Amino acid sequence: MKKITFILAAIVLLSTATAVKAQNNCAVQYNLFKGEVQTKKYEAAYLKLVSLMKDCPSLSINIYKFGDKVAKHRFKTATDKAASFAFVKQIFEQRMQYYPNKGAAKANSDYATFLAKYKLASDEEVFGYLEKAYAIDPTKMGVKNIFNYFQGVTDRNKDTNVQLVFDTYDDVIEAVGKKLQDYSKKLKPLLDAQEREEELSKKDKKYLRAYTINSKALGAVESGLDRIIIKLSTCDRLIVLYTRDFEANKTNAKWLSRAVSRMYNKECTDDPLYDKLVEAWVAADPSPKTTVYYAGILYKRGKEAEAMEYYKKAVDQEPDAFEKAKSLYKIAQLFAKKGQKSKARNYARQALKNNPNMGKAYLLIAGLYASSANACGATEFEKRMVYTAALRKAQRAAAVDPSISRKAAKYIKNYRSQEPSRTLLFTETIAVGSSHRIKCWIGETVRVSKK
Repeated sequence: MKKITFILAAIVLLSTATAVKAQNNCAVQYNLFKGEVQTKKYEAAYLKLVSLMKDCPSLSINIYKFGDKVAKHRFKTATDKAASFAFVKQIFEQRMQYYPNKGAAKANSDYATFLAKYKLASDEEVFGYLEKAYAIDPTKMGVKNIFNYFQGVTDRNKDTNVQLVFDTYDDVIEAVGKKLQDYSKKLKPLLDAQEREEELSKKDKKYLRAYTINSKALGAVESGLDRIIIKLSTCDRLIVLYTRDFEANKTNAKWLSRAVSRMYNKECTDDPLYDKLVEAWVAADPSPKTTVYYAGILYKRGKEAEAMEYYKKAVDQEPDAFEKAKSLYKIAQLFAKKGQKSKARNYARQALKNNPNMGKAYLLIAGLYASSANACGATEFEKRMVYTAALRKAQRAAAVDPSISRKAAKYIKNYRSQEPSRTLLFTETIAVGSSHRIKCWIGETVRVSKK
């Protein structure tokens, strides 16, 4: 009996020692592999990668993250594309097998990009991976793939299920909005430091560049999504759709929120359905956001004093500065539509106090200024200097908010073309760099620029 016990113990010890040795060997191989990838010695890393995937497949997710780089490098340089593609696919599938809950959205999105780029799969197959990524976490998808996914949903459903297209648009826009807000928060201290003319560290410069590039890309995606949805969301179509579905959703705060926002953005607010939707939304979700829309209805009905009380209540009750800025911007928009430009600017400025990087608030002010050129100037020079004031706001918008830089560039180009010409300055004997006070409600001093 003692002999048997001894033999069993020896077997256990031998097995443990073997396992420990194998584990140590995996760790050594992995560290060597990691170093070779980081120094871009992809051919040397390949052999270790094959070994790690076979003998230590669950050691670290980085086997597959680094392995993806190695495999894609081999694919680019390989003559046998089929074999090298099979290896890229193996890495992706094995990663999903051992790490299905770690970075899966980004992995599926990146794999879809690879397949599409090299035409290695059908449109349906590529869309399938985008669907998986979107279902897991749309905020982790590549910027271009967010747009591609929505385009795919639209193409497949625009004639049969437009509500699904609208719902997907709302989900995607929310995901893009979250990413943009995150970048805005990260950019703020870096842009503030630049404003103070402080020297950024090498690391901060790298972050500033990355956040700016990503914000611009997301802004472009947002514009692209809007261009797609605008063709489908006509007032006639929205009114029919929301009238049909109202009873089933009159206590559904999410549905009501989206219906109100779409009706508002498409300027379908004169239809009685809009008021009905807002009132139902307020009842389903009494919050600062809904209060702003309700105040807009009161203002439209001529109850200005009551509306102003609701506006104040909405702003005062919102604890988050970024959300407060959104409400203030919405109020500014409402007053702008009513032609009350001074009030609109006031609320836009308040929005900027809460979120100094809200470029669209600067663009709103720029638009208000430009639309007042004739009213705020008696001579041609005075009128054109109003455009200079508008230009400065548009330039500021582009400086603080990369996500709207493309849109701001159009404003900048337009306003710059309206500035006083050299001929006009010569005729009026006005020097470049001199100050000019704009009259009426604008009341700002700007410098004459060299066109």
